[in-house]
Amino acid sequence: MKLNELAPNPGSRQARKRVGRGTGSGTGKTAGRGHKGQRARAGSATRTFEGGQMPIYRRLPKRGFKNPFRKVYAPVNLDRLQAAVDGGRIDPARPVDLLVLRGAGLISKRLDGVRLLARGELTTALTIAVDSASRAAIAAVEKAGGKLTLTQPRAEPQAKAPPPAEPPASEPPAAAPASE
Repeated sequence: MKLNELAPNPGSRQARKRVGRGTGSGTGKTAGRGHKGQRARAGSATRTFEGGQMPIYRRLPKRGFKNPFRKVYAPVNLDRLQAAVDGGRIDPARPVDLLVLRGAGLISKRLDGVRLLARGELTTALTIAVDSASRAAIAAVEKAGGKLTLTQPRAEPQAKAPPPAEPPASEPPAAAPASE
């Protein structure tokens, strides 16, 4: 084999279509764009243009709100956790954290964290460390004799700061006694 003999497999690469190169090419004259009109011209933007009528994205009302700062958790339910313990993929004697859950195949992506949910029943006492958990899941883990720690503790609602105290109103100066 020589470097000058290297070539891609036949049929694996297709030459680009050269349009507008004469009638014999099959795509001469109008180059496959039809006759006249906005779409025949270069640089036409027709994706949302509807010929001057009010476009659909302006006819329909805007609705809802998508929070760009929301947290997306990878959910883990108690029944899947118990099945992994029963199947021998999780050792109940060791603490269960992100790496153990990933190794057991319960999560694939961490996203913004792992959230433990209460579907199913947990019968094995486990020490679990996750980013978030529902109240029912926390109760179920403690009922089974386990311990659950949150690595991202819930933010407590902040108490409103008392309004700043106004300075006491100064009394007007006493009137000077009238001189005789």
